[in-house]
Amino acid sequence: MSACPVRFAGHIFAARPSGALWWPAERALIVADLHLGKSERMARRGGALLPPFETRDTLSRLMAEARATDPARLLLLGDTFDDTAAAAALPPQDRALWDTLRRTWHCAEIAGNHDPTGAPELSLAGIALRHIAEAGQGPDISGHYHPKLRLAGVARRAFVVGQAHLILPAFGAYTGGLWADDPAIAALVPRGIAVLTGPRAVPVPIGAGRRAPLRGAGG
Repeated sequence: MSACPVRFAGHIFAARPSGALWWPAERALIVADLHLGKSERMARRGGALLPPFETRDTLSRLMAEARATDPARLLLLGDTFDDTAAAAALPPQDRALWDTLRRTWHCAEIAGNHDPTGAPELSLAGIALRHIAEAGQGPDISGHYHPKLRLAGVARRAFVVGQAHLILPAFGAYTGGLWADDPAIAALVPRGIAVLTGPRAVPVPIGAGRRAPLRGAGG
């Protein structure tokens, strides 16, 4: 898989095709919005029934990213679980994967709006790491919005990178999201780049001055 180098707040990162962000200088692997246990939570609350393997898929992909990068820090930017009850309801095989990740790599969890346990935010090398970007309070790295855009008619999850904010895509399976030109995201990053996930990480200009429609044909 081919990652895309990203310069943000004076540091060099690698936006990986999986949706994970690698920070080489800090040996930090950063992911957001795993939403573990989403299918269980929806079934418990009488919502749509989803295939029950999304947690295992998400954890397996995260394990593969951790093995590929061997981080000194694994940083989870909130909404790690889809709600607080989902953490207790993990099936044994999924629990074993989760426990192995946490034993093998130093893991720091930031609180999200779905799972409020964890630190409110962390600071690393002058950058705040939080769940939701704070306008006017960057530079920060965050999640929450699950940004996406279309390329060649296909919707893909995306990193959104501006002057003060770097917003990660949702790493979890079965997570929806906002288009990168949604007002909530555009207010934070009026102009910058989006890095699409998929087979390879692809940078695309967004905001004022971009040359092509953000959502592509049929958007």
